[in-house]
Amino acid sequence: MKIARVWATPLNLPVTVQAARGSKTTSLSVCLVSIETDTGLVGTGMTAITEEEVIGSIVNDIAAHHLVGLDPLRHEQIWERLYWLLTPRGQSGYASHAIAAIDLALWDIKGQALGEPCWRLLGGARDEVPVYATFGFAFFDRDELAAAAKAWVSRGFTRLKMTVGHHALARRDEPRPLDVVIAEDVQRIRAVREAVGPDVQIYIDANCSLDYFHALKLAKQVEPFDISFFEEPVTHNDIPNLQKLRAKTSIPLAAGQNEGLATRFRDLLVAQAVDVVQPNACISGGFTQCGRIAGMAAAFNTRFANGGAWPHHNMHLHAGLANGSLVEYHSVAVQCCELVFDDLPKPERGVLRLPEAPGLGFRPNPERLAELARRPGSRGAGKA
Repeated sequence: MKIARVWATPLNLPVTVQAARGSKTTSLSVCLVSIETDTGLVGTGMTAITEEEVIGSIVNDIAAHHLVGLDPLRHEQIWERLYWLLTPRGQSGYASHAIAAIDLALWDIKGQALGEPCWRLLGGARDEVPVYATFGFAFFDRDELAAAAKAWVSRGFTRLKMTVGHHALARRDEPRPLDVVIAEDVQRIRAVREAVGPDVQIYIDANCSLDYFHALKLAKQVEPFDISFFEEPVTHNDIPNLQKLRAKTSIPLAAGQNEGLATRFRDLLVAQAVDVVQPNACISGGFTQCGRIAGMAAAFNTRFANGGAWPHHNMHLHAGLANGSLVEYHSVAVQCCELVFDDLPKPERGVLRLPEAPGLGFRPNPERLAELARRPGSRGAGKA
């Protein structure tokens, strides 16, 4: 079996989120990568939280030409070749996103070829994974946040995540003082905790939008609300600042969803800078590299969980590996996936059950995909 064609489809997907006082409209960008073999199998991977058109260009204009003719089941060989093609001096960024999407497509093919779901090929540690719902976004006010939190709990979720920081460093020129941002965050967290009571776990995520001083100030003020982890609290996932922050707060720290190199996770672990490492299969080099990172986490006795959304891909990783744990059920990202894919499993009582279908267990809907690719802001699929 050989790779016959490779192509990327960049998409900008519109999403409407219901709120207590109407609805909010937002969008997310993703890039699908499809790989077809000479036997007719087609695997599909994806990446996100990046510029989707750049990834499309990397795949269509560079990587595709180097993949045609290779054996799709030799994912280690292909991963290594892509690494030296796209990141010859250890760069990260866009390249790791492209490699991740290609790697996921190869694992999808492998599962189809062998008649097994990816989670079983990755190790088959369990057939279901616990999920936490990411629901609390900046476009909700305090009352809407509290109402949304109650609604998710009523659906059986006992783990909830909300954003904080809200791109504060990136928006300093508005002006928008960081002190004002985190003061509001304290009240938002308070509103959610009071709405759901003491038995629901609350996670917070700053998306690398705070400096050390304000991350520490926020952490100290919200410690009484029993926060289960504080994700990406400081800009750049700056390791010395993460070390200092971890030493000064009782809240566990988490990071890693946007890191592209295994060496970055090594450095986080050696420095004991975080309590939870969070490689994302759609970003951190696919299943192939995330498996290596999970092994490092196990060697350091550090928790390994999913951050950065895209639960239907990451569930395979966390079900497959013995030290797999939480998967993020990001409500907006899930709506995006539902626009594209058929047969996505839905969580029940805060748990996702893994599919038995071969490969990833879900496929893009070709008619909807073609329609989405024609939308303004999305470019159609290129083929090579």
